[in-house]
Amino acid sequence: MTGAQHEDFMTVEAVELLKAARALVPRLAERAREAEEQGLVPRETIREMQEAGLFRVLQPRRWGGFELDPRVFYRIQMTLAEGCMSTAWIYGVIGVHNWQLPLFPEQAQQEVWSEDSATLIASTYMPVGKAEPVEGGYRFSGRWGFSSGVEHCEWILLGGLLPKLGGSGELEHTTFLLPRADFEIVENWDVHGLRATGSHDIVVEDAFVPMHRTQRTNNHSDEGCPGRAINDGWLYRIPFTQVFQRAVSSACIGALDGAIAAFRERASAHVGKHGAKTAEDPNAQLAVTQAMLTSDQLKLVLIRNYQDIADHAHSGEAMDVETRLLQRAQSSQVPKVCAEHADQLLRACAASGLYRGNPIERIVRDLHQARGHIANNTDAYARAHGAVLLGLPNADPFV
Repeated sequence: MTGAQHEDFMTVEAVELLKAARALVPRLAERAREAEEQGLVPRETIREMQEAGLFRVLQPRRWGGFELDPRVFYRIQMTLAEGCMSTAWIYGVIGVHNWQLPLFPEQAQQEVWSEDSATLIASTYMPVGKAEPVEGGYRFSGRWGFSSGVEHCEWILLGGLLPKLGGSGELEHTTFLLPRADFEIVENWDVHGLRATGSHDIVVEDAFVPMHRTQRTNNHSDEGCPGRAINDGWLYRIPFTQVFQRAVSSACIGALDGAIAAFRERASAHVGKHGAKTAEDPNAQLAVTQAMLTSDQLKLVLIRNYQDIADHAHSGEAMDVETRLLQRAQSSQVPKVCAEHADQLLRACAASGLYRGNPIERIVRDLHQARGHIANNTDAYARAHGAVLLGLPNADPFV
């Protein structure tokens, strides 16, 4: 984004990390088709991102991380998506766990990172896990879908429900942390788009999860986030949803930028079978500019909203529910809007654009797949915000 060097959150470290991400883009683009066919982001790509320190953006400095503003994280994610949206997607959903693990008790952090602080963590937060209280923790079982990038990870965060702290009897979303030995990967990711994310099912059968490997996902108090006793920076005072929601939408903006770049390269030289030049097509001209306008607007909203989030985290003041719901609706709208504009770019490529050799074809499928994520259910979150504006209670348990 123009002027990034002048933004306060773009520190010297942040600029270098973004440069490293930018340098990876051509390689990601070269590998994208094979990655899709294999159903796996190449392990070489993961190694390169680790060597560049990209997964450490949100990790505490005490664990070798950079502990940077999340806007750096999302900007890197958008950059990676210009080359391969699947790579950027798993970067978002794996890298964000280096922000959540610091909320767990110190013992859990030690178990994951004490021997290798570069260890990666997968997730699937759907609250389907069955937890039976036993001495020292829980017996835990269930089957979850959509664990993106899990084949690259040694630990996993899984969703379940537990009674709220304080004895009210109400249930609340809880994140359970398990090592690789305690879960099975069921390879069943055969889908329309984001195929290289390898977002397979996870099965757990009667695993023991000690108490210290649980965290009350939406309890933003110090009691619900015991890791803050040591990881006491402002970064770890942001509510979970405000970090996670953008991790599953920001890749879409970068993917749209990738589609724009591919379209410009193609259209500037393409002549159709009947002699028409794409560059002279008014529909093509309109589609590319409208896509660029949209990308710019979406980035501006992301950066502006996160300034507000950062200000509240610094001050310790809770953001009002209407604003939180509006920001959630804005994040969920990103994949829908990006997909609509990528559709128009693909349409402007005419019939020959539908061949798989055109990267826009893959980007369109990836964007529509991203729309299926529950956090990107645009209409549901717009209605949730509208209901509160009209005087009804907030029905979103994550906000």
